[in-house]
Amino acid sequence: MLKHFVASLSAALILASGTASSAHAANISGAGATFPAPLYAKWAETYKATTGVGLNYQAIGSGGGIKQIKAKTVDFGASDKPLKPAELAAAGLYQFPTVMGGVVPIVNLPGVKPGQIKLTGAVLADIFMGGIRKWNDPRIARLNPGVKLMPMPITVVHRSDGSGTSFLFTTYLSMKNPIWAKKVGASDAVSWPTGIGGKGNDGVSAFVKQTMGSIGYVEYAYAKQNRATFVLLQNKAGQFVAPGAANFAAAAAGAQWSKAPGNYVLLLDQPGPKTWPITGATFILVYRNQANPATGASVLKFFDWAYKAGDASAAQLDYVPLPAAVKTLVRKQWLTNVKAGPKPVYVPR
Repeated sequence: MLKHFVASLSAALILASGTASSAHAANISGAGATFPAPLYAKWAETYKATTGVGLNYQAIGSGGGIKQIKAKTVDFGASDKPLKPAELAAAGLYQFPTVMGGVVPIVNLPGVKPGQIKLTGAVLADIFMGGIRKWNDPRIARLNPGVKLMPMPITVVHRSDGSGTSFLFTTYLSMKNPIWAKKVGASDAVSWPTGIGGKGNDGVSAFVKQTMGSIGYVEYAYAKQNRATFVLLQNKAGQFVAPGAANFAAAAAGAQWSKAPGNYVLLLDQPGPKTWPITGATFILVYRNQANPATGASVLKFFDWAYKAGDASAAQLDYVPLPAAVKTLVRKQWLTNVKAGPKPVYVPR
């Protein structure tokens, strides 16, 4: 299934690039997060068939997307790491969310089924610091009575590129383990204490799949489509929960978007018995002052269409659509935050 979505994204890229030579003004370009790439591919495919407008989206990681929009080489950037209001202001950017999802630890252990291994945030951080080196370590065994854990070396797999998925993951580890917070910290790119790096969610998925004894972290759609062995994580309420759309939605339920300057919202380690602890939104970055109003309008029109017609595809791929009230809030923000001179480039209807 994931291959289908990647193929769809490639098709969208080909369609867009094929019309670029004819200077088709309606085609739009974006780059960034791999987290929402399967969904953006599906949206692009449907939107192209519906409107004839092509989308060229490069899934190069959130760090790359931020760099490209700042360099003005794309019409929009995409990032799972929300930029703080001060950074947005300094760059003349505005950000808005599209969907929400979850980051999921995955493992490759013989005889272990999805959801059979339980971990806490603190133990997960110890593993990714290299402090826990074998799967039968007492700290893992205590959390998993009755599970046969072999004395197999642990291979950590992390992202090699600047990644919003890494930002969410390392921010969560910093919240749960003070040693991690002090020695490694939280960012889209950190100095990993141990392990091997894969590019993108698909790169991490591939390394975990081919490396016995490994553990990595990916966006849930990649875990599900690859039938990866996910772990259960202990949430703030002390419950060990599985990843899934309902538990991502539970984590997002208390988000107060209307009170968040610059739409800077993190959904990590939220209260509630069902919440998945590494939940996050993914964001689009555009310039507040649009040099090309028609292009700016095309970008917003695409995401307005996605807000209206894209929820079914999002749910199908286990992303959580934004609540209607948040979509309404964002549409209102477009009128005052994305302009050409004094006028908004796009007025939602």
